[in-house]
Amino acid sequence: MKKTNKQMLTAFLLSTSLVVSALTFPVTPVSAETGSTLKLRLLETTDIHTNIVNYDYYQDKATDEFGFAKTATLIKKARDEAKNSILIDNGDLLQGNPLGDYVAKIDPLQDGETHPVYKAMNLLNYDLGNIGNHEFNFGLEHLDRSLKGAKFPYINSNVYIDDKDNNPNNDKNMFTPYQILERKFKDESGKEVTLKVGVIGFVPPQIMQWDKANLEGKVIAKDIVESAKKFIPEMKQKGADIIVAVPHSGIGPVEPAANLENASYQLSKVEGIDAILFGHSHLIFPGPGFENIPGVDGEKGTINGKPAVMPGYWGNNLGVIDLTLKQENGKWKVAESVTKTIPIYDKTNKASLADADQAVLDAVKEDHDHTVEWVRSAVGKTSSPIFSYFALVQDDPSIQIVTNAQKWFVEKNIKGTEYDGIPVLSAGAPFKAGGRNGASYYTNIPAGTIAIKNVSDLYIYPNTLKAVLINGSQLQEWLERSAGQFNQIDVKKTEEQPLINEAFPTYNYDVIDGVTYQIDVTQPSKYAIDGKLENKDANRIKNLSYNGKPVKPEDKFIVVTNNYRAGGGGNFPGLDGKNIVIDSPDENRQVVIDYILSQKDINPAADNNWTFAPIKEKVNVTFTSSPDAKPFAEKMPNLKFIGQLESGFAKFAIDLSKPASK
Repeated sequence: MKKTNKQMLTAFLLSTSLVVSALTFPVTPVSAETGSTLKLRLLETTDIHTNIVNYDYYQDKATDEFGFAKTATLIKKARDEAKNSILIDNGDLLQGNPLGDYVAKIDPLQDGETHPVYKAMNLLNYDLGNIGNHEFNFGLEHLDRSLKGAKFPYINSNVYIDDKDNNPNNDKNMFTPYQILERKFKDESGKEVTLKVGVIGFVPPQIMQWDKANLEGKVIAKDIVESAKKFIPEMKQKGADIIVAVPHSGIGPVEPAANLENASYQLSKVEGIDAILFGHSHLIFPGPGFENIPGVDGEKGTINGKPAVMPGYWGNNLGVIDLTLKQENGKWKVAESVTKTIPIYDKTNKASLADADQAVLDAVKEDHDHTVEWVRSAVGKTSSPIFSYFALVQDDPSIQIVTNAQKWFVEKNIKGTEYDGIPVLSAGAPFKAGGRNGASYYTNIPAGTIAIKNVSDLYIYPNTLKAVLINGSQLQEWLERSAGQFNQIDVKKTEEQPLINEAFPTYNYDVIDGVTYQIDVTQPSKYAIDGKLENKDANRIKNLSYNGKPVKPEDKFIVVTNNYRAGGGGNFPGLDGKNIVIDSPDENRQVVIDYILSQKDINPAADNNWTFAPIKEKVNVTFTSSPDAKPFAEKMPNLKFIGQLESGFAKFAIDLSKPASK
């Protein structure tokens, strides 16, 4: 049919328009049709700390409570449940238990060898890894040598190569700051779509303090939030459809501040971030304990509306964020999110929830066997026995070695900081001191060789090290609260009086080393068992001195303790988590091990920095301990074995008119 002039003109204009369009706007493939829905599962492991095998090297036995071999089983199951998934590790992988120490210090990793953590993790086909603060603990050479064994890329955006001129504008990253993972996924209609997932990583800038010896003059670390603001627009410009932030950093404060260690809360406010996989604090999120933080939903698992997850530590949980993505106007948006952590162990019912993956166990068997052999061998020597038989009645070697190690760790790490020069004191408590755990529940390590696994006798809890800044008045009250361990002794009585208040938890009896003091048990306790002020005018702590001079109320001290005490555990006056100045994720137990390894020969003999104030009147004061304590008591002029009790304990008398002997 012959076309009219109008029809021919229309056809010409249409064809011309198409040509111009093709020439002016090149056709690029789109990731999906408008209105497409895509479900993406983000999986996170973090703070594994070399716990690849489900084995407690300190107790020298297998465990169901942690270990990446079990997490691997959860990873495989979680992947099978989802059409689309991405697996990311968030650091603190290379250090934290004897396996990591063995590979770094005892039989150091050589060029061309694969670190055991990557022998295991490479089996799981990780998409990406982020650098944690503990990756720097063994130096940059060990880190570089280890990372070469990873069959997946690594990121970090806030560590830069030091240009030697302390240039604050230094912009040469030590690591690749971010990755844009281009993945082909199936949307809900079954159509294959391309999604570009931008992933950016961060580490606490405090690495420059914690690992000053390894990093000074080689790298610098910058603020986490500022680094995010720098790179996220660039990631968007390069085509990232969604952005996942991976901070090795806890939630942190609500109020912004420069160079925060725990900055995930502030990071959640940065425009462009769609989800957060965080860690470092060894906590579980979502979960209880976050109720009073504005903008944080501990049930849904969001921080200021952004889905976020933190899956504990040592592989005890797998972090999962299920995102529902919808495309609007050619851009992907997070429409819905479900966040959860999946545990490997049921603490309530004491039941395993995952079998260990045999392929992972096989991959690291040789490294594991060597480590077990090592922890059973001598790693140092102690010049005196370490026992806790009399930990409640006189200064004690099992506490002394812990307080020595804690003090060593903090003094080393505050050099060159604003806290350098403030006196460092160290608090420790008798964990194994009989009580409801029975007459055998004591530490007894003879003089001579000491093995790493012995440290589990010295520090039985997986606490992390913290230090608080307090004044002299607060120090006095801390000790007053601890002194509730003792019953009040009536100097007018001649009948037997038990010294120890058995209802008082021994882990709340803190000894503070670095100062000297006496405890006057003829006074009533100032604080009740629950920590409430009971006798405001009572003062059991006498002659509190530092370097031979009385402690003044305004004097400043840094006191090293653990996360339980520093965060308010035990209801100690002045301790509520607000005056923490060293917020370390390092375990106190690991600090003791590192101390022994560094010293080789240790002297844990108690320095008798505290004693009971002498009682001149003749009183009959007793306490109980293990029958095994008898030979030790026979060498001490202030102690006397009385006899064994039906309970299995033994009764001892203590002469409070005499000082304790070393």
